[in-house]
Amino acid sequence: METGFRKWIIVVTIITATIIELIDTTIVNVSINTMSGNLGASLEDTAWVITSYAIANVIIIPMTSFLAEKIGRKQYYIGSIILFTLASAMCGFSNNLWELVAFRFIQGIGGGALLSTSQSILFETFPPKERGTASGIFSLGIIIGPSIGPVMGGYIVDNLSWQWIFYVNIPIGIMAAFLSYLYLRPTTRSTDGRTIDWFGIFLLAIGVGSLQIVLERGETDDWFSANYIIALSVISALSLIILVWWELRIKYPVINLRVLKSPTLAISAIMTFVLGFGLFSAVFVFPLYAQRLIGYSAFQTGTMLLPGTLMAAMISPFLGRMLQSGVRPQYLIIIGFGMSAIFGYMMSGANLETGGAYFFIPLIFRGIGAALLIVPLTALAVSALKPQDIPQGAALNNMMRQMGGSFGIALINTYIAHRAAANRTDLITHITASNYATHQRIQTITGNLMAHGANYMQAMKQAMGALEATVVRQTFLLSYMNAFLLLAILNAACIPLVLITIKRKGAPKSDVKLTIPDH
Repeated sequence: METGFRKWIIVVTIITATIIELIDTTIVNVSINTMSGNLGASLEDTAWVITSYAIANVIIIPMTSFLAEKIGRKQYYIGSIILFTLASAMCGFSNNLWELVAFRFIQGIGGGALLSTSQSILFETFPPKERGTASGIFSLGIIIGPSIGPVMGGYIVDNLSWQWIFYVNIPIGIMAAFLSYLYLRPTTRSTDGRTIDWFGIFLLAIGVGSLQIVLERGETDDWFSANYIIALSVISALSLIILVWWELRIKYPVINLRVLKSPTLAISAIMTFVLGFGLFSAVFVFPLYAQRLIGYSAFQTGTMLLPGTLMAAMISPFLGRMLQSGVRPQYLIIIGFGMSAIFGYMMSGANLETGGAYFFIPLIFRGIGAALLIVPLTALAVSALKPQDIPQGAALNNMMRQMGGSFGIALINTYIAHRAAANRTDLITHITASNYATHQRIQTITGNLMAHGANYMQAMKQAMGALEATVVRQTFLLSYMNAFLLLAILNAACIPLVLITIKRKGAPKSDVKLTIPDH
């Protein structure tokens, strides 16, 4: 527990480190085209820059509690910041795509370790009566990072070069490491004689890494029509099955899966997965809709997400205080899933003529809904655990959010592709030579083009091209709207799960108050 100036220096340092880690999950998305051209690589290959970071994140997050105990939390935290910062520099210096992919993986190893470790340090910094506020403050990074990533990425690509997406991390990382060295309390390594679970680490890396590659690359390579996708799916399934068996069998596992015996943690993990699914999918689908169909730039799209993000940032600390005062997390979670469902439903009613003003309200709902989910779900997940199990429970919960994001982007991308094929079929069945409206549309466009100097054949060809472009835009509009509606349904479907965790009337409120790791 800290007080005064030292406490708030630690808070600023921890939140900054959390935000830059999560910014890097989305900041690269808007610069893929630029990277592809500069590095002379295809878009499909360049997407590995995003994939490698996500794979590293999900592999390292469940191991953070174990590694922090073995190395010492302060040493592990500072080492992770330094690794993230050095890898960021090397990403900017990379001369070819595969160098960049390799350094992005290393960057993800350092960055992924910051999430759970930052959470533990922040909670320990506050006294018990203020730890609800600490939970609210920590949620700022989770909300702000992915949302402002596209804004920063768009601005940097438009005004500098893609390398600066990575260079901006260097001064921030150096500052965070220096302040952590000065102000974090020294910690000691675990001396309980625990052996390192190397086999568990190997199975986790192979299983989760293979699964992430399947999720990230499956749509691009038409899923199971690619032999390597089939092979990695089998490897992932076998590795994860053996991992579960092994971790439940040994005395000192790298991931203590026994904590999932808590029904509250297990159900919270499912809801956190859906939270990650919706949080990252919305940031994925909305920019596609805004940029491809409405014509917004990456920077304009990012700024549209800011009001909701700022609203979430404003209410998060108050949510933490509400939890600490005894308000049940379940009540806030129900409202959060409800508001997230309303966001998806409202977005599913947009069209090609929708202006920016229409998006303001649903994006505000999205931001508030995210805040109402992240803070209480963190509290609910660990509320029924023993103090010694809380760090592992928090790490598993963080992993589920990141996994939900990976599944979300992969499955939403596949869903959009499948709906695009179905929607196109539905649309073109009505566009025939015998259809009066189609005939009139082609004749009108042809007449206008001929009036501007085109001959009949040129005008007819261009009119057919214009009609095809209209069909393509309408096809993707319907597909994006279908995706938003799916997100609404998923969020609404979680509300019954929350009700399961509400105990009978008269149960003590302390059962669901925020509990914090002591180490």
